[in-house]
Amino acid sequence: MGKTFHILNGDALMSRFPSAFQGDVIVFRECLVDGDVSGESDEEFYQNRASFISTSYGEFTPESYFEMTVPELEKIKDIPKQSTVNLWFEDDLFCQVNCWYVLGRLRRQDHQGKVYLVRPFTSLEYGFAGLDEQGLISNFEKRQELKKSEFNVLGKLWKAYQYKNDNELLEIANESIKFADFLKPAMNAEIDRRSTEGELGRPEKSLLKIMEDLDTRNFGPVFQEFCKRESIYGFGDLQVMKLWKKLTGSI
Repeated sequence: MGKTFHILNGDALMSRFPSAFQGDVIVFRECLVDGDVSGESDEEFYQNRASFISTSYGEFTPESYFEMTVPELEKIKDIPKQSTVNLWFEDDLFCQVNCWYVLGRLRRQDHQGKVYLVRPFTSLEYGFAGLDEQGLISNFEKRQELKKSEFNVLGKLWKAYQYKNDNELLEIANESIKFADFLKPAMNAEIDRRSTEGELGRPEKSLLKIMEDLDTRNFGPVFQEFCKRESIYGFGDLQVMKLWKKLTGSI
C-alpha cells in the first residue's frame, strides 16, 4: 500500500490542519498567480520566482525563498508514484494556479497513485478559513477522486498557464466541464485580467469602480470590497496593493 500525502495551499491551513489525518504534509508556499513563472528547468524557475518575490514583496529575500518555499516544492518531486495525493486547494484563481502547478508536476512524474481534489464547500470569499476542524474533516470525506483520464487533462493546465496559452486553457476547460466545472470561472478570470492596448484588465477596472462607488482611494475599504466583488481571484492584500498603487500613483 502506497503512502499518503496532503498538499496544502499555505501555512494558514497548515496551522488548523486536523491531527486526525494520516500521511505526510507538504505546504505549498507560493503565489504563482502573480509575476514571472518562466523557466524551462526547475533551477531556472526557482531563480526567476525568487527574484520576483524578493523584488515585489520587500519582506522576502531570495535566500528566504530557497529556505521556505523550494524545499516544499522539492518534496513534491519525491512523492512515490503509487502514493495517494490529496490536493487541498480552493476554487479561486490564486489557489487554482498553484494546484495546476502540482498537477503538472505529478503528471510529468508519471504519477500512478490516486489523486484527490479536496475543495471547500464554503463560499469563495471564505474557503477553508470558513471551516472549523470538524468542517475540514467533513470536507475531506467529500473529496473528489480524479480518474486517470481526468488527471491527464488537468495535468496540462500548468504549461498552458505558464505560457499564457488562452486557447489551450479554454480547450481544457471544455474537456473538463463534466468533472471540474469550477475551473471555467477561474480560467475566465485569468483571461479577463489581461490588459489590452488602451484597456485595463478586469481587476484594475474593478478597483476603479470600487473607488468610485465608495468615494475613497483608501486601501483598507477598497481592498475589503475587492475581496467581496472579485473573490474569484483570491488575491491577498499584497497582490491588490500592487494594482492599487499603480492606479493611484501611491508609493
